[in-house]
Amino acid sequence: MTDHAQSDHQVLKASDLFVRCLEEEGCEYVFGVPGEENLDFLDSLSRSTQIKLILTRHEQGAGFMAATYGRHTGRTGVCLSTLGPGATNLVTAAAYATLGGMPILMITGQKPIKTSKQGRFQILDVVAMMGPITKYAQQLVSADLIPSRVREAFRIAEEEKPGATHLELPEDIADEHTDMTPLHRSQARRPSADPKSVRRAVEALENARAPLLVIGAGANRTSTSRMLLQFIEKTGIPYLTTQLGKGVIDERHPKFLGCAALSSGDFVHRAIESSDCIVNIGHDVIEKPPFFMHDGGPTVIHVSSRTAEVDPVYFPHIEVIGDIANAIWQMKEDIVPSGAWQSDAMLVYRRAELAHNAPLAADARFPIFPPFLVAKVREALPDDGIVCLDNGVYKIWFARGYAAHRPNTVLLDNALASMGAGLPSAMMSAMLYPDRKVMAVCGDGGFMMNCQEMETAVRLGLNLTVIVLNDGAYGMIRWKQANMGFTDFGLTYGNPDFVRFAESFGAQGHRVESAAHFEHLLAHCRDTPGVHLIDCPVDYSENDQILNHDIKALSKAL
Repeated sequence: MTDHAQSDHQVLKASDLFVRCLEEEGCEYVFGVPGEENLDFLDSLSRSTQIKLILTRHEQGAGFMAATYGRHTGRTGVCLSTLGPGATNLVTAAAYATLGGMPILMITGQKPIKTSKQGRFQILDVVAMMGPITKYAQQLVSADLIPSRVREAFRIAEEEKPGATHLELPEDIADEHTDMTPLHRSQARRPSADPKSVRRAVEALENARAPLLVIGAGANRTSTSRMLLQFIEKTGIPYLTTQLGKGVIDERHPKFLGCAALSSGDFVHRAIESSDCIVNIGHDVIEKPPFFMHDGGPTVIHVSSRTAEVDPVYFPHIEVIGDIANAIWQMKEDIVPSGAWQSDAMLVYRRAELAHNAPLAADARFPIFPPFLVAKVREALPDDGIVCLDNGVYKIWFARGYAAHRPNTVLLDNALASMGAGLPSAMMSAMLYPDRKVMAVCGDGGFMMNCQEMETAVRLGLNLTVIVLNDGAYGMIRWKQANMGFTDFGLTYGNPDFVRFAESFGAQGHRVESAAHFEHLLAHCRDTPGVHLIDCPVDYSENDQILNHDIKALSKAL
């Protein structure tokens, strides 16, 4: 090192530099379960005035919280684990973030890589393990590389499509010293769509008989929401969403047709079948297709930040590639709405669905009937209230029946569709938005996969309500097992006393005794500070009636 370099740059311990790089990126939290290989980093983190360590009870919970931070803010959430078993516990969260489009950086420890006397104890090739399920995975082999690797990890995590990145910080590298300094965040804007492709899309729409918008996962961004609303207001074209597109536009809008939560045959799919020109906005192949293309079918316009991934059921005719909000703005400025569009015909299907669901939502039987559950949670939460869903058949009930009024107020996973994320995602939502009402809805199976995070929620002093749907089984798989004609086998279990379980963590436990009592508990828990758990017995016996509509029933409703 030259005298000039010494005078210009302070020599830092590598772990201190790493923390400063995180601060430069705007990092607010590091979620995780540290191990001995992280002790240098942990010591450096203890001196940060900007970053707060959130100690969780399992690495998976830390990863889910970091991913939810990324989902809400668009900025990279950061989580931490040790080597070996700590790192393997982050795998599910990595896949959850990468498939779901949520930016996270996972930092894992490792034994010394230059001199080690412990053989292969706990050592896995974590970088190779993370490679297929992240956008970027690197081992730090020198302290000098930390600034560029951290900057690159954040950049790639947040770049469309967002996802998971990974950096491995070995013990001996963390203890090195360097005169390197953090790199500043670069400013970048996504390219605008080509005006010629916009013109082609607009011409197809203007010449259509019954155009339709389908809003998918990639459109779930704040700026996109504003532009899409302006486009719909100008054109009057009806729209529907995928599960991960819920809430991009207020679902009370008169042009809203519903959510494509089922594969086919539902009311919303009848509306799709009546369209001859579909604008598919932010389509992501990780979701179940909202429609299937075929020869001679409607013209499909793909509007996204990325070109279409073509497969046997998706091969769009026109592609408008670039920043989605800008592309929609260009289309809005160019289009001349047609008086010949038959939009009202599609809205008939939405009115039919609402009429069909109304008596189901009013069915106050006990155990609680799913449509009633959805209706009462909707009534209990304000417009900006957040409901976080674990994974199970109830996810479909909420996708179809719960009207999202704002973006990211219905957090569900229709990508990896992992169980266990409902509670951690609600915890992160409550941390980010302490003035908003937050509820998690979890099946008893999914809740028990990360139930230990109840302690974390209580320790953090969060205000949230956890509704545990209690049927003593992996209910969705059991329902499918019965539908396929198989014997009821291998899917039932026993549950703890959830009320006492919650109370053992210092939370407040409640048990639903009737439909009216459920309404009362929702209001009480919403308005009472602290962590609440509601043990809610559910009736899954009529899933087919709720979710499947045969042609006769649909025709009668119409």
